[in-house]
Order: sequence, then C-alpha cells, then structure tokens
Amino acid sequence: MSQTGGDALVQGLVRHGVTDLFMIPGIQLDWAVDALRRRADAVRLFVPRHEQATTYMADGYHRASGRAGVAMVVPGPGALNAGAGLATAYASNSGVVFITGQIHSQGVGRGYGLLHEIKDQTGLVRGLTKWNRFVESAAGIAGAVDEAFAQVLHGRPRPVGLEIAHDFLSAQVPAAVAAAAPGAPAVAVPDAAALQAVARLIDGARLPVLYVGGGVIAAEGAEALKALAEHLGAPVVMSDNGRGAIDDRHPLAMNSLAGRAVFQHADLVVVIGSRFIDALTPTASWPAGGRTRFVHINVDPADLGAPRAPEAALVADARLALEQLLALTRRRVALAEADALRVKAWAQQQIDAVQPQARYVAEMRAALPEDGIFVNELTQVGYLARVAFPVHAPRSYIGPGYQGTLGYGFPVALGAAVAARGRRVLSITGDGGFGWNLQELATAQRYRLPVTLVVFNDGHYGNVRAIQKREFGAEVAVELANPDFALLGRAFGVDTVQVEDPAALGGAIRDSLSAQGPVMIEVKVGVMPSPWHLLRLQPMKGMAGPAAPANPLGEVAA
Repeated sequence: MSQTGGDALVQGLVRHGVTDLFMIPGIQLDWAVDALRRRADAVRLFVPRHEQATTYMADGYHRASGRAGVAMVVPGPGALNAGAGLATAYASNSGVVFITGQIHSQGVGRGYGLLHEIKDQTGLVRGLTKWNRFVESAAGIAGAVDEAFAQVLHGRPRPVGLEIAHDFLSAQVPAAVAAAAPGAPAVAVPDAAALQAVARLIDGARLPVLYVGGGVIAAEGAEALKALAEHLGAPVVMSDNGRGAIDDRHPLAMNSLAGRAVFQHADLVVVIGSRFIDALTPTASWPAGGRTRFVHINVDPADLGAPRAPEAALVADARLALEQLLALTRRRVALAEADALRVKAWAQQQIDAVQPQARYVAEMRAALPEDGIFVNELTQVGYLARVAFPVHAPRSYIGPGYQGTLGYGFPVALGAAVAARGRRVLSITGDGGFGWNLQELATAQRYRLPVTLVVFNDGHYGNVRAIQKREFGAEVAVELANPDFALLGRAFGVDTVQVEDPAALGGAIRDSLSAQGPVMIEVKVGVMPSPWHLLRLQPMKGMAGPAAPANPLGEVAA
C-alpha cells in the first residue's frame, strides 16, 4: 500500500494529537490540503485573511492551552508574511510547529525563478525557530513530523520549522513509513548536590525572594510555586511572562512594581524560569553586587550566564526544582503577611495615580469572568495593564514578549479563543496596532470566536507620539487616518459599540459576554499620562514620573 507525502504529513499531525490547524492554502500545498479535506473528522481548519495571522493564531493557541499550535503556509512570500508571528512566538516561548511549502526540490537554491522562490528560505526559517528541518525526501516526511513534535515543547517551548517541497507532497510513499510517534524527551532533572546548595542559600537568607518567569508556567509549576512560597513565607515577583504563575490575590504575589520594594531589601533572589534581562540594554533586570546574591534556575543553559552574575546556577525543569526545594528547605515566614500587603498597597497607590488608564484596567478586570483570558497589547492602557491587571491563573494573561510586535494581540487572541473552547477572550489594542490585522474581523466572524475586542482610539501612534514630544518637543508621522470603526465592524458582521469612559467600557464588556461570537468596542480616548516609570523592576532610563512613596519595608528591614 502507498500514500502521498501529503497524506503522510496529515497522518503525522493526527498522530500527535493535532485537532486545529491555522493555514492558508496555495498551490505548493495542494496535496497536503486535499489530505486534510479527507481528514476533516480529525483536524479543524482555520483560514485567516493574512498569512501573518496563521502563526499569530498558533502562538495564541499554545499560550492559552500549553499545546503546540500548528501553522502552515506556502513558501516564499507566505513564509515571509508569517515571520512576524514566528518572531513573536520565539520571543514569547511559544510552542509552534511551522510548516511551510517549498518550491520543487530540484530547484531549491538554484535561482531559477520558480513561483514563490526566495533566496535561502531555510536560513529564514532557521533564524525564527529553535529547530528546523528541510525535508529531503517524501519518505522522510513522517519522521520529520515526529521529530518536530518531539522538539517543540522539549526544554524551553519555542517554534520549530519544517520545509517540504511540493513534489514530495504529491509523491507516493509506502504507508509503513508513518511509524509510531517517539516518546517525549526526558525532563531536565535538577542535580541533587547543586539543589542542596541552593537550599542552603535559601535557608541562610534573611529575606529570600522568588522571581519567576514564563518557564514556571510552561513547566506546569504553579502549584509547586505556591507551595514553596507559603513554606518559606517568601514574596513571589512575577515577570511579564510569569503573570499568573501565582494568583495576584495571594498576599505573597507581587508584580514587578511591588518587586522594587522587596528587591531593595532582599539578600537572596532565586530566579526561576526567566531570562532576567533588561528590555533595552544587555544587563540583568536587577544589578548584582552589594548584599543581594542571586540563584538562577532555568531549563535553558543560555539563560544562566553573563550578563547575569549568579552565586549558583542550575539547569532544571522549573516544576521539579520547586518541588524538591520544598522538601529541602526549612519552613518559616520570611516576610509577614501584613508587610507583604503593605508592599502591594504601596504599588497599587502608584498605579491608581495613573489615570484614566488605571480605571480602564480596573473596569476590564471586574467585567472579565474568572476563567476569561486577557490579551494585552502595546497601547497606553495596555502598558499600565502589565502591572495593573490582576491575573488569577496560569495561561489567562497573554503579553507581547520581548519582541514587542505592534498589532500582534488581535490575531493571537483569535488563536487563544480556538484553544479556550468557549471561554471569553478579552483583547485590547490601540487604533494604530489594530491597523495591522483589522482584516481578521472576518476570521473572528467566520468562526464565531468568542473574542471581545477593545480598540482604544486616539487617532495617533500614541506611544511614539509621546516619546517624540518628550525627547524632541515635536511630533512627526504619528497621525492616523482611521476608518469609521462602527461601520467597519458592521461591514464584517461584527457587533460594534462605542463608549467614552471606563464605566461604560466595563458595561459593554459585560454585555458582550452573552454574545455568540465576536464583539468590537471602540473607546474614544485622548492624550494619557505616561505609565512607563512604573514598569519593570527598574524604571527605564528617561522614564521619570512622580516620586514614589517611601519603601514600605524600610522600617521592617531596619
């Protein structure tokens, strides 16, 4: 018996539990797409309006579920268009399997000018993935699919890439080539002696602080983190990617702004599953030296060295390391609950001073159901939301990662909605970023995805405008010619409402919860004060704001 290479590809996807695929068909994919038609019982196809959205949706799918998201496009311009989503997925540690067609296998690298040919497509895919393979024969498709799925969630989740020439997809291969899937790679078990050394450092510290990133969520380590934090009475400071690793309502749960207060008095910081790198300069998120020592625990050895300066470094799965540290350390209360609550109130006081953004964030949190998913964007309200939006569970907050890709949020939210299986997704964006992917209103409506999209409309690239005004005293190239958003929504068949204040936004979000598909809410806003002085452990250079209240731990530490 034989089958086509396209059949082998689709059988591989089914074998690895893929139930949803984000793709746009094209001639080099015809044999794979026809194989998908014949397996419609197993794999649902989601076809957006731009190839960029295929990888964004796969990214959101992974971040909402922890399962690998799968995207497929034609070669050349298709792969290039999908690049922004791949770059964002890479920066956000998202497990995405990226499948791109290739030109005829005999033409690759020869410059014949075949349809969709680009120079060194393999180099492009390699630069946006942690593992990639150019499949060298039709018979190699099944094995390549198996290896891609073995790699995508192993260690640090990141995109992997497969390139398959169209003549391999149409070729006949023996059905027996589709072998059983290999087992999952081994989890990174912590070295026992090294972990005992870390436990001694924790036990000897006066105020140990746990700083956690997305690696804790990827390792399904939330319960182990909570148990260790309560065992030690140690505050947990969450990075942007680590939001939701512990419920923000927990007394020991702290955003990066609250982290400033505890870091100033910590004598040991245990960094778990985070790059711990500043946003704009190649320096650690908090400087080493003085009385503060650092321990770094990460599944990726690349995140343990310079510019970080750890007292101890350990390659390990975050969940396993947390569970074993619980057994190796002594129970105590490093930071009293009353003092932790004072720190959180200190941070909230500064957040509440940034208006109207803080009121918008509070209304959105109050309106979104407990199990809802919030997708943040690069917009004035979204910047403050990085520290101001309370997150209650892993995989319920999605941010832009270090790539900071403007306009990523709406298509990522669509993929998150597919994964969430009916849970409401709240996606916010600015009018500038929305322009990148506003055509995906068609995708939201076609598949009746439960996404509430909030567009904050100030008629400008607001953050760029603010920086120009601050740095140069003038602005250029930041004014936008926007469509009538209400008319745009109706053109796509999407229910659309317009509001002008935080309370009205909260009411509109609540109303959207009963909708059977997408809802768009336009919010007319003006110039807003900068929230940047409150973001990250250390304020970014040049982002000065009002003087912060005195550190609430000053008297306690003294």
